[in-house]
Amino acid sequence: MAKDNKKQRLQTRKKRVRAKISGTPERPRLSVYKSNANIYAQVIDDVNGVTLASANTLQEDVANGLESKSNIEAASKVGEAIAKRAIEAGISEVAFDRNGNIYHGKVKALAEAAREAGLKF
Repeated sequence: MAKDNKKQRLQTRKKRVRAKISGTPERPRLSVYKSNANIYAQVIDDVNGVTLASANTLQEDVANGLESKSNIEAASKVGEAIAKRAIEAGISEVAFDRNGNIYHGKVKALAEAAREAGLKF
């Protein structure tokens, strides 16, 4: 029962965040998802329904040299990679979507690494 409540709280937070954030071609949405094993980030244009750039810890170039694929260090590498790929795609400014997660720990590390790598949000 507690697990269902936890899922419901996550879904409630996710809906609240997504009601305020939408990706446009000029300012796409940087969406962060974290599972127990990996961390994922996508730059999404919601108007056209297209993913413009993505990075995650399953990719060789990101996961290379990491002890764990689900810690703060891994989140920082994903943040650097997503910023680099977004800039290569001609995107310099995004709207950050924490996807219902609290802005703390891995989500914060990913966001700060993306900012340091040149992404503005």
